[in-house]
Amino acid sequence: MVKGLYTAYTGMINEQNRMDVLSNNMANVTTVGFKKEGSTSQTFDEVLDLKIKDSTVGYNLATREGYNSRGVKIGENYTDWSQGSFRITGNTYDIAIGGDGFFAIEFTNKAGQTSTKYSRAGEFQLDETGTIVTHEGDYLLDSNGKHITIDPLKETTIDRAGRVMQDGKVLATIQLQDFENYDYLKKYGETYWEPIEGAQFKKASGQLYSGYLEASNVQTVTEMVNLITISRQYESNQKIIQTIDSTLEKAVNQVGRV
Repeated sequence: MVKGLYTAYTGMINEQNRMDVLSNNMANVTTVGFKKEGSTSQTFDEVLDLKIKDSTVGYNLATREGYNSRGVKIGENYTDWSQGSFRITGNTYDIAIGGDGFFAIEFTNKAGQTSTKYSRAGEFQLDETGTIVTHEGDYLLDSNGKHITIDPLKETTIDRAGRVMQDGKVLATIQLQDFENYDYLKKYGETYWEPIEGAQFKKASGQLYSGYLEASNVQTVTEMVNLITISRQYESNQKIIQTIDSTLEKAVNQVGRV
């Protein structure tokens, strides 16, 4: 295989992956509590670049070809955990987290299985029983891991510590959870996260702001600039393939005749 073809091909695949990540960010620019993602790329490891069936070293041996890379491979995706801007709503049950921490949400999947997910999206409401839930009907949990049920006819206040109060009495405290290392969080959907093996909890340092929502931290202008850059790099790799293809065509149809 011509090296240039393979190098350009892997470059196009990498740019396609970057475009997929960027498109998802753009699609969630208005999603409450969404954290944008990024992608990385790297050259192929030296150990993967080998000479195989080289008669100079023996047909059954494979040796390194050197430091010459044969293209690019897709690296790991990462999450940008920077704070999103606050948007005023005036709704008591819209809650933004200022600083580090996650809401604990009791999530039930389509199979009826219940588990605890963690989220920065604080767009809550009351259901018919007066229980605080997400717009999808998942329950917000208190510091004891229980549902938070209040009297929907009474005025409710939520302070910075997450205490839910009516008539001056504390009915519950919203659970705010944090983790030692966010690398042990696995994304579930657009705004949910679940801990994987190795995740360690720690006390959250954030505060809660009732009447506010944390907006997505996606910057539209920045993503549009990245979109143009990715498109141009994809086209550059495409032109390389076209140029090499033209060269091979001449080699076969013209030089080959001689």
